[in-house]
Amino acid sequence: MRAPCVRVPVEAGEATRRALLEADLLAHDLAIEADEGWLYLPVTDAAAVSADYDVEEREFAPRETPTLPDDLLDGSASYERVGDVVLLHEDDPERAQAVAEAVLASDLPVRTVLNRASEVKGVERVREWDVLAGGGTETVHTEYGCALAVDLARVYFSPRLATERQRVVAQVVPREHAFDMFAGVGPFAVRLADAGAEVVAVDVNPAAVEYLRTNAERNGVADRVTAIEADVRDVADDYAGWADRVVMNLPHSADAFLDAAVTLAGDDCVVHYYDIQPEADPYAAGEAAIIEAAGDAYDVTVEDRRVVRSYAPGMVNVCLDVRLTRRG
Repeated sequence: MRAPCVRVPVEAGEATRRALLEADLLAHDLAIEADEGWLYLPVTDAAAVSADYDVEEREFAPRETPTLPDDLLDGSASYERVGDVVLLHEDDPERAQAVAEAVLASDLPVRTVLNRASEVKGVERVREWDVLAGGGTETVHTEYGCALAVDLARVYFSPRLATERQRVVAQVVPREHAFDMFAGVGPFAVRLADAGAEVVAVDVNPAAVEYLRTNAERNGVADRVTAIEADVRDVADDYAGWADRVVMNLPHSADAFLDAAVTLAGDDCVVHYYDIQPEADPYAAGEAAIIEAAGDAYDVTVEDRRVVRSYAPGMVNVCLDVRLTRRG
């Protein structure tokens, strides 16, 4: 279909799209087109468009689905969304900028685009980001009805584990005692409390604990979440024998904290142990470490072994659901 349109450079696409939306001039039934660095945004009334824009006519395809970044790029884009922030993992700066511009020019409800500038670093698990478009690293991410405030420059958060968190939460028995050993901003802890558990959540990062408390309030479960800023090994004795469920989501080094997990375990306790191992044999190391830590105090039953996601070539992120049953 031939229609009037505004022609702008790709980098000006998002600002122009927003302006046309606010003026109620964007033609929603036609697909935005991209060609050699230009975007063509179809409009409903060429005469009403500001003289600041170049207006021309062009053939447009009907818009049957929302415009996505892939529609505006040569090839596909890989990205994650956390609230209204998009996260990229591009090594090529030019490619990263092109993807960022396509993201903002698409129909995704996005305010900011960040590109990974470092790996996760330090005990506080913080990553550096390059701001490619928009601004601000704080957002509110929603999963399964739970709203989580997060500042990606100050805390670690991954949206990729939403389905895994739902799997664990579905096992909760109301009023059980759940201990989240590496809680972050509370994606496990808040949802466990929302399912009826009484939760103790610990993290060494003060910013994460700040957001954890905010998120417990935001979701109406502050009365069931005790948030503690500490190394969990320093507080385990205070909750010895307390836990019916323990979450150990620190896959690179959870084995170093197994003694603390055993201290926390009650007479009958399920431990969700996350690990990263070679895909050829992803469970043996974790099972052996848990059995060694349990010693003579507990019988160990592995109730589930599952690959959560691919992590790197030849490596997988796995979870072991292990029941510890106190002997004697």
